[in-house]
Amino acid sequence: MKDLTKISNTIILLALSIFLLSCGGGDGKSAADRIKEQAQMEPADPYENWESNNGIGPIKELALPAEIDQNMVTSGQEVYENKCTACHKAEKKFIGPSPKGIFERRTAAWVMNMILNPEEMVQKDPMAKKLLIEYNGSPMANQNLTEDEARAVVEYFRTL
Repeated sequence: MKDLTKISNTIILLALSIFLLSCGGGDGKSAADRIKEQAQMEPADPYENWESNNGIGPIKELALPAEIDQNMVTSGQEVYENKCTACHKAEKKFIGPSPKGIFERRTAAWVMNMILNPEEMVQKDPMAKKLLIEYNGSPMANQNLTEDEARAVVEYFRTL
């Protein structure tokens, strides 16, 4: 009887091992590799036609006034220095891209949506996906800023 129990336990253990190994994810690819593959399947350069891409999130359009609001700049700089400088440097590439000159390559609405909705942006927006790859799979952290705080950061970026 003892031998039968030992054989049964061995068979159960073997079957469980095979089951667990077969459920392991299959292709052995990392999440970063899957993101790269998905980005390579994009039909066109996501940076092309950036002027018409406002991103994915609550901001559908954002027209910036000609005059810079200095109070907003001060507030935005404070938010930026407190929440963003761990990954972004104003004047140079770091863990994330530099915001200097950002409006020469992104719309203000896109920047706002990236600040407010980074998780969905890197999943669905072609430019954000490509940035994720360019910056070694380091996703932008959601700092849970309000729209007013994000708008102030955008105003600060205009002064860089």
